[in-house]
Amino acid sequence: MSTILVTGGAGFIGSALVRFLINHTEHHVVNVDKLTYAGNLESLESVSHSPRYTFEQVDICNRAALDRVFQTHQPAAVMHLAAESHVDRSIDGPAAFIETNIVGTYTLLEAARAHWLSLNDTQRTTFRFHHVSTDEVYGDLPEDPSVLFTEATPYAPSSPYSAGKASSDHLVRAWMRTYGLPVVVTNCSNNYGPYHFPEKLIPLVILNALEGKPLPVYGQGQQIRDWLYVEDHARALYKVVSEGKVGETYNIGGHNEKRNLDVVHTICDLLDELSPNTRPQTDNGETQSHRSLITFVADRPGHDMRYAIDAGKIQRELGWVPQETFETGLRKTVQWYLQNRVWCEHVQDGSYQRQRLGQV
Repeated sequence: MSTILVTGGAGFIGSALVRFLINHTEHHVVNVDKLTYAGNLESLESVSHSPRYTFEQVDICNRAALDRVFQTHQPAAVMHLAAESHVDRSIDGPAAFIETNIVGTYTLLEAARAHWLSLNDTQRTTFRFHHVSTDEVYGDLPEDPSVLFTEATPYAPSSPYSAGKASSDHLVRAWMRTYGLPVVVTNCSNNYGPYHFPEKLIPLVILNALEGKPLPVYGQGQQIRDWLYVEDHARALYKVVSEGKVGETYNIGGHNEKRNLDVVHTICDLLDELSPNTRPQTDNGETQSHRSLITFVADRPGHDMRYAIDAGKIQRELGWVPQETFETGLRKTVQWYLQNRVWCEHVQDGSYQRQRLGQV
């Protein structure tokens, strides 16, 4: 079977993709990951012993190391997920986002192009470079539910993170236009699910609630996001790399627009049901809902108010639709965190203790 090279395969979405490829396809998978704070090989423990899985600890900014990986493994496709991904962190320190998301993507493109040019005509025709991006490159939307991000929506990134991802999207398309490299691009909505690093909203709220800590909600929590279960996303990514048309962009969304405050309320209600012994108590011993831990904090600078994806194209052309509703996916997610507290403890190496980031 052919080999797929996955960059960022120890991250949240990347590890879900690697698990899917090993469990549901016959491909060999090479996981290229630098193992930054958000990369965790424990997320791949269930597939790490597969003879079709190989891990390479490599920084995508290291051209020589990438050349060695391509020469050694001869991949038929690259699925590029390696990126710095947290908006708040990009506000505190944008340099790492420029380096990895822009310079790293450029370096990977050049290594992939050199590899592609070394292939025979048949291999060159079937090779794919799949760049995995975000809906945040489009900026934000009005609250009108009829207005959605489409593949033709102009780019208007708001944060250092989304600006870096927008830049990398443009680089990938330019490498096709200029050099002929066969690329596909996907832009996804907010992912959630198991193995999510706890700086993002859903795992942060779950873990803080279980420990009786405040649940920070930016502004009044009225920001709207379209939520996508990570395993649904992994299925979509494989659909695109294996069946997508070269040069096309596919938006991937979960059809689940929710206000941030409503997401937090739903998590609290699930924890009240599934973990009643962690419900907070008043000074006189009266048990309260986890909702009592909600704390409104100053909003993020430049915070986009609404994201919503029109995923009609990938449904029409590739037959992909999400299998999870937000309600079923979130219940699975909360249950997973309740059952995997050891993973949650191990993933925090001391560099991040769920403190507030992204203030200026």
